[in-house]
Amino acid sequence: MIERNIAPVLKHLASQYPVIMLTGPRQSGKTTLAKSIFAGKPYITLEDPDMRRYAQDDPRGFLGQYVQGAVLDEIQRVPELASYLQGMVDADPQPGRFILTGSHQFELMTQVSQSLAGRTAVLRLLPFTLAEVQRLKGMGSAPDLTQTLLTGFYPRIHDQSLNPSQALADYFATYVQRDLRQLAAVQDLQRFERFVRLCAGRTGQLLNLTSLGNDAGVSHVTARAWIDLLQSSYIVHLLPPWFGNAGKRLVKAPKLYFYDVGLACWLLGLRIADQVSRDPLWGSLFENFVIMEAMKDRLNAGETAEMYFYRDSEGNEVDLLMPAGGKLHAIEIKAGATVNRDYFKGLKTFAAHQPSVFASGRVVFGGQEGQHRSDWPVHSWWQLQRKALG
Repeated sequence: MIERNIAPVLKHLASQYPVIMLTGPRQSGKTTLAKSIFAGKPYITLEDPDMRRYAQDDPRGFLGQYVQGAVLDEIQRVPELASYLQGMVDADPQPGRFILTGSHQFELMTQVSQSLAGRTAVLRLLPFTLAEVQRLKGMGSAPDLTQTLLTGFYPRIHDQSLNPSQALADYFATYVQRDLRQLAAVQDLQRFERFVRLCAGRTGQLLNLTSLGNDAGVSHVTARAWIDLLQSSYIVHLLPPWFGNAGKRLVKAPKLYFYDVGLACWLLGLRIADQVSRDPLWGSLFENFVIMEAMKDRLNAGETAEMYFYRDSEGNEVDLLMPAGGKLHAIEIKAGATVNRDYFKGLKTFAAHQPSVFASGRVVFGGQEGQHRSDWPVHSWWQLQRKALG
C-alpha cells in the first residue's frame, strides 16, 4: 500500500476539525485511507445490515458506544446520524473525533451541510492519480498509454493486479444492482445501462440531454434525472464552460466526462489496448484522462475542483481552464505523439481574446518527452504533475 497524495491534507484537517467527511467514488480507496491514518479508532461500516439497523433504530445508543470517536464508513446508508453527531461534537469538539466516509455526494452533502456546518472538513478522494500508480508499481519509464487508459485508476485493479475488463464489469454490475437501488427507483435497469453506455459514447462532448434522451428512448426529464444520478454517484462529471466575457457569445452547455477513463473505455466495449487508439473517441478519452488528473491534483491538495473549458460561437476552444489568483491557466490536450502548430491555435486565440485573465498556456500531449515551443511549454502525459496542470 502506498500513501495517497491526499494524506497530508487529511491529517492536517483532522487536527483542526472534529468531523472529517471523506467522500468519493466507490472503490476509490476511502476505507483503506481512513483505516490506515486513523488506525486507533473503532471502525464501523454501515454496509453491515445489523450495524445499519442498530444505527437507524437507536442512533443515540449506537453513537454512545463511540464517545471518543470512530470511523463511520458509508455514512450515506444512515444519513440521519449527522443530526445526532452534531450534539456530540458541540459538547466535545475535539479535533479528528469522527471520520465519515461516503460514496454518494449530493444527498450526503445536504445532511452534512445542514447538521454539521462549521464542524466538518470535506475532502473528495478520487481513484489513483498517474503519479500514485507510478509510485505503486515503481515505474521508471512510461508504460503504454493505451493500456493506461484501458486499465483506468481504481486502486483495487492496481493493488491486486486484476484483469481490468473483468474488474470494471464487476464494478458496473455492483453499481447498477446495488448502489443504484439505494439512490433512486430506476424502473428500467436495462434502459438505464444503455443510457450510461450512450454517455460513454459522448465522452468529451457538449451535453445534449434531448439527443441523449432520444437515443436512449427516455424523456428529457428522465435524461436529466439520470445524469444527476450519475453525477451524485461519481460516475460522470460535467465540466462547465467559462463565462468570462459577457460581450462574446460563448457555449453554455457543459462537457461530459467520466471520473474514471477505464470505465469509459469498458462501457465503449474496448477490451484490449490496440482498440483504444483506433477508436473514434481516442482523443476524447485522452482528454478525459488529463482532465481527471487535473481534478485529482486540485482535490488532493485540499482545493476546490473549480475548472472550466472555453468555446465561443466561432469554434475557438481551449480544453481546460484552471483558475489561480484571479487568472486562468489554459491547457490544450492533444492525444497525438507528434507536436504540430495546430496544437497552439486555441491557446493563442484565448490569450488574444482574454488578455485580462490569461495567465499562461501549455499543451499536454500523448508523446513521451516534453518540449518547449516559443511561449508554449509542451508536457508529456507521462510527466503529468502540478507544474503541467497549472
